[in-house]
Amino acid sequence: MSKKDFNHSDQKVPFTDTLMVRDSCLCLHVRRAARTIARRFDDAFRPLDLTSGQFSLLMSLNRPYPPHMKDVADLLAMDRTTLTANLKPLERRGLIKITPDPKDKRGRLLTLTNDGMALLTRAFPIWQKTQSDLESLVADSNAEQLLADLIILSQEPQ
Repeated sequence: MSKKDFNHSDQKVPFTDTLMVRDSCLCLHVRRAARTIARRFDDAFRPLDLTSGQFSLLMSLNRPYPPHMKDVADLLAMDRTTLTANLKPLERRGLIKITPDPKDKRGRLLTLTNDGMALLTRAFPIWQKTQSDLESLVADSNAEQLLADLIILSQEPQ
């Protein structure tokens, strides 16, 4: 089938299929939930001029040793280009430092600055409260099982 044929097919998807996807699509509902949850965290972090994504990024740097960009990108399921774009505003604010790896000058190490740690220290109780509020919304189900299932779903296929 050519691209032209593909784009001008006379076949239609029945509306019942649309309803079935609406009611059962894991991708749709995980994305909706992710956007809604991110908005709640964004609202909670707003007084700190921090987004939920920035909080996750700062938290991912809170390690005994500075991680490589690749390790952080893998943890956050981001490509390096996206990670670099997300790091720039944090670096401009003086919250993180990006330095060459002394063992391999091509690699970059990411470090929380003192200001970054101070902001993370202020943000963590906000995260705890928001997390608890969200968990209470699924209290009748199993929040731990939901988290375990989401972790399984986030794994790359073998």
